[in-house]
Parts: sequence; C-alpha cells; structure tokens
Amino acid sequence: MKKQTLISLLCAGVLTAGAVTGLMGFANINTATDISTTSDKKVELISSSDIDTAEVSTDGTITGVSDVAAAVMPAVVSITNKSVQEVQNYFSRYGYGAPSYTEESTSAGSGIIIGQNDDELLICTNNHVVENATELTVGFADDSAYEAVVKGTDAANDLAVVAVKLDDISDDTMDAIKIAEIGDSDELLVGQQVVAIGNALGYGQSVTTGIVSALNRTIEIEGNEQTLIQTDAAINPGNSGGALLDMQGRVIGINSAKASANGVEGMGYAIPISTAKPILEDLMNKKTRTETVSEEDSAYIGISGQAVSNEMSELYGIPEGIYITDVSEDSPAEDAGLKKGDIITKFDGSSVTSMSALKETLAYYAAGEEVPVTISRQSGDGYEEQQVTLTLGALADYQSQADDSNSGK
Repeated sequence: MKKQTLISLLCAGVLTAGAVTGLMGFANINTATDISTTSDKKVELISSSDIDTAEVSTDGTITGVSDVAAAVMPAVVSITNKSVQEVQNYFSRYGYGAPSYTEESTSAGSGIIIGQNDDELLICTNNHVVENATELTVGFADDSAYEAVVKGTDAANDLAVVAVKLDDISDDTMDAIKIAEIGDSDELLVGQQVVAIGNALGYGQSVTTGIVSALNRTIEIEGNEQTLIQTDAAINPGNSGGALLDMQGRVIGINSAKASANGVEGMGYAIPISTAKPILEDLMNKKTRTETVSEEDSAYIGISGQAVSNEMSELYGIPEGIYITDVSEDSPAEDAGLKKGDIITKFDGSSVTSMSALKETLAYYAAGEEVPVTISRQSGDGYEEQQVTLTLGALADYQSQADDSNSGK
C-alpha cells in the first residue's frame, strides 16, 4: 500500500468564516429504515439488504443519480458548531499582547442519521466538525433545527457521533427523516460510480457524482495516517462528515479530506464505512453525559500532564493525547497502573487532547465509576496501545488528605 504525499490536504471540509476547505455529504435510500421504533438492545448500524441489481426501474426504486439523491435526502443533516478556539499571537514575541488568546468561531459541516436508542437520534460526522464545540445545532431535511450534544469522538480516525433528544424532535420532523442504510466498502471496485450529498458552502444539500478513483490510499492528515477511498466526486466546503454512496444509495464512505493545490483536481478522500462501522457502533452505545455531577460526587484521577499537540506529535513521533508527567501516590491512576511517560489517548472511549478537556469531561463522572482508559506506553522504539480500567476516586477525600498533609496532620 503506497503512502501518498499531497502538496496540501484539506481536512474534511468544514466551512468557517473566511475559510474555504471542504468535504462532502451523506445520504440514504428509498429502502432505508423509517424512524419509528426503539429498543433496549445495543444500537447497531443498519446493514444493507441484498440488492442484486445496480439499477431498478419501478415502484420508486433507484434508477440513477437523481433517484439516489431523492431517496437519501431524509438522512442528510447539516451541523453547525459554535466553538472557542485558541489563537497564537505571533506579535507577542515583539511585546504586543499575550502569547495566545481565544476567539469564538462558527463552522458548518454535514452528518448522517445512523440510528436511534430509546432516548436519542444518533448522527455520525467527522470529529473535526464537532471539535471544541460549545454549542451544536443539527438541521434536518424539513428545515427544522435542534440542539445536539457530542456523544463520543475518535480523533485518530476523525469520527464522531452526536445525539439529539427524541423528546425534542417534532412528529412532523420524525416523519420526514430516515436512518441511513450501510453498505460494504470492502466490495468496492475502482471505476465504480458513486454519489455524494452534503451541506456545500453551508447553503444546504447539494449533489455531486463521480467514480471510485482508487482504494486503500494511505494519507497522513494532521499527523494521523488513514487508509482511505479516493474519489473524483467534487468535494466542497461544508460537506465534512457527509458520506459517499453507491448506486443503491448505501453509505460506503464518510468523506473526510480533499487535495488542494495548484494543478490538483478531483482528489477527494473518504473513510471506508467498513473501517468506520465498529468505531461508530462503540460511540453510539456510549452513555450520553449532559449533566455535571454534584460537588460531593466529584471525581479525580491523580495525574499531572501536558497536551501532546499535533505539531508535537509530528516533531517527536509520539501519539497525540495527554502526556503524564506525574502520578500521585495511592491515587486511582496509580492503582490502575498508569505511569509517568504514558500518553492518555482516550477516556471512556472518546479522544482526549488536553488536561483542560479531560477536567471538563471528568465533571460528568461520579467518584466510584469504572472508566476504560486507552493509553500509549513506550515500548522499544515506538509506542504500544493498552487499555486499563480506572476506578475514579472521590475528589473530596483527596482534598481532605491534601489539607491534612499541608497542616502537618
């Protein structure tokens, strides 16, 4: 598998003020499952039914691109992300202001309705579409819009799942939308026709079409290597988190990047759905945490650490996450086997990138909860990924012990 180096690779195309980066949209077919029932069982993506013919001609079934587009629109959503970004102040070196400052920004992307549980409608998108979100809004095919929350993220694979409460969604909207049907990207052929639908330029749904240009392209995006589908279907800003569809309207890829440089045309990339499926199902089944715990139930881990940024990851060849600089004695972290030098990459299945982000996440977890934590530990010349179970400690007890120690007790 040959790794492809691009002059410029634009991450999955969120649309921001003053920015032109782009990725494409997702969709669903006529036979997609209507949203009508819920279940206590584990939520899974709806796999494609066996459709033997590429074109069907009667009874509202799919015959071409226009039929694919009409059928899948109910499963396409737009996602608006209001976030706070840290901006480096390059003039600070000359004595003008602080080294960095924060500013609010708004970006637009796309998403796919992929399932529901007893309480929520579940939508997949790219991680970078929802990154640093302080407020998320999802827009549906009937032009309605609802508040959403991030359910889980996987930054290394640029995937995320967001949730909208079913109680918030009107009956009219529920009647207008569908759950996407999932195809099999392992069965794709070079030259096969594909369709993309998404929130291009933030204007709403639009359709592009092309072919599968290549398979198993290894691309490096922001320090993470990914094996992707290459397509010449036009990719536009605002389509990030959308999907690539086969001619039966089944999702076979989630668009995530495009090549952009002088002389480069028609080189877009999508995450194969067969790669994304197990990750999305794990994120879909995470507990959604929207309420912080009480002060008496607040938890702690017992580490000090610093963020491993994308730039540091590329410079030093270490995974992105939180580099542990110290582990407190008799702490939950020590009991779980965490060590100085370990890098925490995921907390409860979701990516973590900084101590401040981990602290914010921890506010939704109570002392005594057992949480899976993914770490990268140095092994030989590289890092080996491991998972440990962390039993969160009571912050009140930790603070009491610290007070006693400081007072000489």
